[in-house]
Formats: sequence, C-alpha cells, structure tokens
Amino acid sequence: MSMLTKSPTLRVVLILFLSQFYLHAQAACSRTIIAPVAPLGFSVIINGDNVTGIYPEIFRGFSSKETCQFQFPAVPRARLELMFENGQADVLFPAIRTPKRDELGIFVPMIHTRSTLISLQSARPTIRNQQELLEQKNLKVVVVRGYDYGEAYQTIVAELSRQGRLILESDPVSVARVLKANVADVAIMAPYIFVGAVQGDARVEDLSDKLRFEAIPELPWSDSGIYLSKKSLTQDDRNTLQELFERAARSGMVWKGFLRYYKPEVLKEGNRQREFPKQGVVEK
Repeated sequence: MSMLTKSPTLRVVLILFLSQFYLHAQAACSRTIIAPVAPLGFSVIINGDNVTGIYPEIFRGFSSKETCQFQFPAVPRARLELMFENGQADVLFPAIRTPKRDELGIFVPMIHTRSTLISLQSARPTIRNQQELLEQKNLKVVVVRGYDYGEAYQTIVAELSRQGRLILESDPVSVARVLKANVADVAIMAPYIFVGAVQGDARVEDLSDKLRFEAIPELPWSDSGIYLSKKSLTQDDRNTLQELFERAARSGMVWKGFLRYYKPEVLKEGNRQREFPKQGVVEK
C-alpha cells in the first residue's frame, strides 16, 4: 500500500501545494475536461468508481471553478487510445511521446521512462539486445494491447507476432498472470507499470520479489507525459491546460508522486526525473 493511500493528510498537502499554481492560470477551461483512464500501475488506480493514483491526484488539484474540472471515465487502454484518436478524449495520459500521437495532440513531458524486458528470476543468460531477443525463439513474449513505447518497440512487437511468439493481454495484471502461469517467458513494458500492477493485486503480488529487469539499447529512454487533443480542445483550453501541467512538472510534484508510490530500486530501472534549466539559463 502506498504512502498516499495510507495517509489522507499527504493527499491534502499535495492538493494545497499544487493550488498555489492555479491562482496564476490565465483563465478557466471553457467546459469539463474528459480524461478517460485505464489502470496503469500506481499512475492510475481504479477501484470500482474510485479513480486515484499519481496523475488523477494531480488533475484533481487543478479541479476548481477558477481553473479546470475533469471527468475520469474508466475504459480499456486500447479504447482509450481510440477515443483520443477520434477526438472523444481531451487528454491522453500517461503516454510515451510518439510521432503518431504528435499528429493528434500537443505533448507536455512529465518524466523520462523506458520499457524493459521483465521476467521471473532464472538462470537464463541475459538478453543484451533486440537481436538476441528475436533469436531466442523458444521464448514467448507478452505485451499489453494498446501500449506504445515508440517505433523500435513496434518493430520488435511486429517481428515477434510474425514469428508466432507474441501474446497480447488487456492489462498489466493479465500480463503478470501469464508470466506466473509460465504461459509467457518475458514481458515488455515499463517496470513501474508492471510493479504497480503486481503490488495492487493479490493474485500476483507474490511476484514482487522475483522479478528480473533487462534493459536493451533498442528500447531507449523516452519522454512520458500528457497529450492535449488537437481535435476536441479549443486553443484557449489547450493553452490553459498546458500551462497548468508544465507548472506541475516544474514544481517537482510529479516526480515526488512517483517517489511516494514506488521504491527507488523500481524507479531506477525505468524512470528518471525531468530536468529543467536553472533560472537565467536558456534551454537549448
């Protein structure tokens, strides 16, 4: 259980801390912002009708008549992507920056992340690169349908599918269950997402201390953050939301949210804090 879940006081402190930025917003959003969610580690936690986690807590800090209000309909991740493509979702989060998504929205980076190979601890030799993964044809690989970590990831997934070695699951918990049942040997996703799913589900939480992470150079560090729809949002609403999210990122509260929910050793494998130039230094 996370520190925020244990302590409602910390949640109140987070909201109060963030509220100082909202007073500087240029204008309120013109309407309620539709922000569909799917379970994603501790970034987005869905328990019945209750939506919590790192990003929803930050969004709720923005939610007021003076700034912006949000709705969080829960949908499968693959449908979430489709809603954003069709202009039915105003924001997409958290999301890796990709050329395809850049055509659909304005990206606000929050942290750096990467996907890795995830498996249960074993004596199997380390997989050092994409070629070694593709050559070990005895290994079944599982991924979440709708996840996208960029062009290299899509290339690997397409080749694994061509080889008949790819298993698609609907969410990270299903991926963990497939690994636990030895139906698949390796998963590909960001470690923090997988660990958050495992720790939040009694069926697979025993895997937490048995995980093996292998980074390969073809799956590099990328920006992760929030996309603002070009289709559904007005320019004024995009500007308002962009200002709010950038203020949240610069405040350090996004990274602090990750530190509250995750152990440092998990973040070390797949997350880095976004860095900003010091005042008076021009960002290149």
